Amino acid sequence: MGSSEVSIIPGLQKEEKAAVERRRLHVLKALKKLRIEADEAPVVAVLGSGGGLRAHIACLGVLSEMKEQGLLDAVTYLAGVSGSTWAISSLYTNDGDMEALEADLKHRFTRQEWDLAKSLQKTIQAARSENYSLTDFWAYMVISKQTRELPESHLSNMKKPVEEGTLPYPIFAAIDNDLQPSWQEARAPETWFEFTPHHAGFSALGAFVSITHFGSKFKKGRLVRTHPERDLTFLRGLWGSALGNTEVIREYIFDQLRNLTLKGLWRRAVANAKSIGHLIFDEGGEPEHTWLTEMLENWTRTSLEKQEQPHEDPERKGSLSNLMDFVKKTGICASKWEWGTTHNFLYKHGGIRDKIMSSRKHLHLVDAGLAINTPFPLVLPPTREVHLILSFDFSAGDPFETIRATTDYCRRHKIPFPQVEEAELDLWSKAPASCYILKGETGPVVMHFPLFNIDACGGDIEAWSDTYDTFKLADTYTLDVVVLLLALAKKNVRENKKKILRELMNVAGLYYPKDSARSCCLA
Repeated sequence: MGSSEVSIIPGLQKEEKAAVERRRLHVLKALKKLRIEADEAPVVAVLGSGGGLRAHIACLGVLSEMKEQGLLDAVTYLAGVSGSTWAISSLYTNDGDMEALEADLKHRFTRQEWDLAKSLQKTIQAARSENYSLTDFWAYMVISKQTRELPESHLSNMKKPVEEGTLPYPIFAAIDNDLQPSWQEARAPETWFEFTPHHAGFSALGAFVSITHFGSKFKKGRLVRTHPERDLTFLRGLWGSALGNTEVIREYIFDQLRNLTLKGLWRRAVANAKSIGHLIFDEGGEPEHTWLTEMLENWTRTSLEKQEQPHEDPERKGSLSNLMDFVKKTGICASKWEWGTTHNFLYKHGGIRDKIMSSRKHLHLVDAGLAINTPFPLVLPPTREVHLILSFDFSAGDPFETIRATTDYCRRHKIPFPQVEEAELDLWSKAPASCYILKGETGPVVMHFPLFNIDACGGDIEAWSDTYDTFKLADTYTLDVVVLLLALAKKNVRENKKKILRELMNVAGLYYPKDSARSCCLA
């Protein structure tokens, strides 16, 4: 889908369909290695929930162990929300090399470093765009700090292994924040927005644009102005932009602008930020301290103390006017609380009946975890024909909230999904096991894996949760802390391998009964 036109068609986009077909051959080979004989490959989707750095690291652990056990090669789709998207995207930027990816993760968290100068330069550059929003600031100045990386590659760079079928087809979730009222009232499917190496758009509407033209300006379905493809750093910020207390974050985002005093010119320029702030913010009482208060308050502490300061004159990287434009724009975005601004490719499109979708010049895309903290709605449409879902839940709090929310969503829209009684979910949440197998009369089988569970953590689930709180600062993640979390996530996969193999065999036989799947040995 490399055209400059908007695509509105039912079913899968042709590029995804071709990639999935190629993937089937690799899945069949993988099943054979797992000693499961099948004439047709079942469609398996692996889902990763949100959960900040905890989800990022744990998802990498899950993918690494699935690769080690030969399970990842049997997967057709990989889909993620928030922190899991950071891990999933890394799989593709490293060409599926999990050993190199894990080594890089450990290296990043061995170094207590963050390239503040480069991140700031990227943010100032982004501020020159007409659609600059707090997502740009968040991506380059917060998420890059948390993950200690600043990837400059693009989603379109992932096409080759996906089109060859050597890696699963990835789907990255967001939601349209302007449609939040529709979501709250009716759990509207069109709230969900997806990104793949080929396209970006609304799967519920079948409305997509080429990923290389996401962010470009369209009118009446035609490209009218091209903008460069956004890099992965920005997209990770968009996918991982869950928000807390509005007023607190406004205050602290602005405080960070004042803290960017690297040397003389910067000090003089940023000093003007305070006067701009008085014009923008209501300086009433003391701000309420939430999770993000602490995160943003301490956000540059370690890096500014330990990082070598840049030697070159900042004027070579950007003029004083560009710096002030960045400060001013960030302040204005904070006052309007503007996130995820991008051109609406459906603007004035005649093929869209919903005037809300076609009358807006801009979309505002944010973290899908604000709707459901795992991307079930993107793999459940019948066009994707998913037979088995492996749902890895890295959420804070109740690990079954995603199941509850998805059950409600599916009930409202008559989508087949296993039904579980509320009383049973309540019971499970008090002492979660490492794996639950949910089956309905129709629809996919769902295997749900809580990260912190009694099988792996014993009676210390609360202690584990506290150690890996969603909004812990990156500087608190020492190498030992990272390695322990990786090991836990891997153990959850390893200990449930037999169950996964059994369900793989079952769905292969269930959906292709003429030549039902056969297992030589499950052990």
